[in-house]
This record gives sequence, C-alpha cells and structure tokens, in this order.
Amino acid sequence: MAHNFAKTVRDFLVMPQITVSDDMREKLLQCAKNVMKNAHAPYSNFRVGAAILTASGDIFSGCNVENASYGMTNCAERTAIFSAVAQLGPKIEIRAVAVANDKGAPCAPCGACRQVIYEFGPDAVIFFHGSNGPRHAHITELLPEGFRLQ
Repeated sequence: MAHNFAKTVRDFLVMPQITVSDDMREKLLQCAKNVMKNAHAPYSNFRVGAAILTASGDIFSGCNVENASYGMTNCAERTAIFSAVAQLGPKIEIRAVAVANDKGAPCAPCGACRQVIYEFGPDAVIFFHGSNGPRHAHITELLPEGFRLQ
C-alpha cells in the first residue's frame, strides 16, 4: 500500500514534459526578436518581444507597450497572449513561450505574466535569457503556486 501511495505522490509531483523541437524553439525566439523592434519603450529603452505557441500550432507574438502612467504598461508576453485570445477565443492552450530583449539581459517573465501564462498554459515551457545564457523552464518552476479558477 505504501508503495502505491509513494508512486502516486511521485507521479503528482513530476512535471509534465512538453517537448518543443529545436527548430520550433528557434522559430519562436526569432519571432520574439523580430517583434521586439516594434516595442513602445520610450521610458525604459528596454524592448522586449515574446512569441507563444498554441496547442493547435498557431504562433502569436507581442511586444512591450509602455505608458507614461507606468502601471498601465503591458509586457510582451501578455500582449502576445491577449492577441491570441482576441483572435482564437479564450479556449487557447499555450504550449511554449519565447522571450527576447534588445539588451541580451536576463529576462524571465515577470510575476503577472507568469500567472497569465499559467492561466492559458499550465504545462507550458518558457524559453528566455537567464543569468548564464539561454534557458528554458516549465511554468510551474517559475510560478510554483499558480492557480486557475476552473
């Protein structure tokens, strides 16, 4: 009996592994780099681009859009996700997210973006530039206590 309980706990704690091909990862990163050029970043001069891959194979991209009222600024990741929802509806499922910036700085999604990613992709993998170079992480590594009201 203890063995079955231990297996159940282990299976519950093991994160699902979404596989994204190297070609797709590169395509997403290139989309993120291309769209970051459209960022409206007159205050920070820090341009960010993001691209998402949905379960249906669609790719959406977005850039950061700053505002003089800083709290009204929108991150690249959320811009991409909101574009996908606007075009496909709220039933989208995110498989992967790629984030790039024009400074080559470490740049994982912020907390707000992590929660929005989790809302639409609780099994998503995120590609970003970490402190030691290119990195990828499962969304639950970046947001261990993410939640959905479903």
